[in-house]
Amino acid sequence: MSATHIHPSTTLPRHSKEVLLKQKGCVLWLCGLSGSGKSTIANALEHVLHDKGRFVVRLDGDNLRTGLNNNLGFSDEDRLENIRRTAELAKVLADNGVIVLCSLITPRGHLRDLARGILEDDFAEIYVKADYATCEARDPKGLYAKAAAGEVKQFTGKDSSFEEPQEPDLILDTENLSVQDSTFEVLEFLRNKGIAS
Repeated sequence: MSATHIHPSTTLPRHSKEVLLKQKGCVLWLCGLSGSGKSTIANALEHVLHDKGRFVVRLDGDNLRTGLNNNLGFSDEDRLENIRRTAELAKVLADNGVIVLCSLITPRGHLRDLARGILEDDFAEIYVKADYATCEARDPKGLYAKAAAGEVKQFTGKDSSFEEPQEPDLILDTENLSVQDSTFEVLEFLRNKGIAS
């Protein structure tokens, strides 16, 4: 359900911006455990799409928590607000013809449903799949070691649950797919949806 703006725009409709950019605005919401490869894949996608002349904005959960969402912790209420704010920002960008890559753990189904409700048809759920043991072995940020030592509370997959998406638009099994292969899978998804060739 879309909210009504106080000052509705009468010029430059979304379609005009999409024609200018030669793409359709959309939001690819990459979810999965920390270390599953969400940010790495989003970064690779951004570069490939940029080289193809596409306008892309990345919204990374870690980066957002240093600015827009720096007043939020990891309680259930704060996680919900983190997702709400990110989805609302992504909606503004997609409405302006931008391809938005959101990489956030988004651990529970109701949080992904919240994002989907805000973004509606612009939302595509991409599950970046890797189990806890694999992510723990990778541990690119050292978070799993800190969680094992009890230094990180409410750590997703250990103290706080991660609910696997039931019907994602795309699954990237990064236990078996390289970053390059995962990027190709997303590009094929975008082509099939007619978003960007």
